[in-house]
Amino acid sequence: MTVSSHTQSGTLTTDVLIEHRREIADLQQRIRNRRLQVAGLYGTPSAVVAIVVAWAGLKISLWTDSPTPKGVGNTLVGILFLLVVATAAQFAIEFSSSFDLWRDEKTSVRKLKLDLALAEERHILEARRHTPPPADRQASYRERLPGEVFRLRAESRHYRRMHLLMQWLLFFGSASISAVAAWFDPPQPGKGVLIALGFMVTVVTAAAGYFKPRERAFNLQQTADSIEQHATALDLGIAPYNSIEEAKNLEVFATTVEGLRAEQRMREQQLDQPQQGQQQVI
Repeated sequence: MTVSSHTQSGTLTTDVLIEHRREIADLQQRIRNRRLQVAGLYGTPSAVVAIVVAWAGLKISLWTDSPTPKGVGNTLVGILFLLVVATAAQFAIEFSSSFDLWRDEKTSVRKLKLDLALAEERHILEARRHTPPPADRQASYRERLPGEVFRLRAESRHYRRMHLLMQWLLFFGSASISAVAAWFDPPQPGKGVLIALGFMVTVVTAAAGYFKPRERAFNLQQTADSIEQHATALDLGIAPYNSIEEAKNLEVFATTVEGLRAEQRMREQQLDQPQQGQQQVI
């Protein structure tokens, strides 16, 4: 009976915490939506005014004694019509009671942020009031690790692809510079092509040296492999997780994985520093 009540209490606590997380995620999405709505409410009328002013400036500076070109006039009129319609629709949805399309009309972003802060505070207090024992937290930590490994591998693939793209751009750019220089004897159009290719090679080389995608991909992949190796050792019960006490194995596992993640963050910080700063850190 005691075990059943304990299980029921734990399930209730989990449901409450999940509900708090859902409320926080919902408020975060509502804040993003409301920011877009407010940006539209202020942005479209401002765009209408800016286009009218630009049209008047073009008329005065370019076509004072001549009619505005038909293509330019039709384009500006079409853009103005769309912006005016969008402005009228947004104001109708915001201030009219006949429409119920926006969830938070007439609500400021500041109020939504306050609701989010209160929801996060309630979540923290509820989680602190029902904090599970360390063994349960360590077990749940192990269950969250596959998602962390997947994230590390995904970021590693992203930087690896970025590195490959930069290398191929450098290969083609460097080869094209020589080919264009040999093919075009006159200054033009070979001169313009050479300038563009040289600019591309310089930018890609600088970006590769600054962002270091190859090193980032290697570090992320190495950390993911190490975490996966320790998780497999824990599941198989092999060293260093061959202790008879499961709680001891979980404690060592959590400590080791957190150490690996700390090393990964340190390597990321070193890559973000200038070369001289990296040498001082090392």
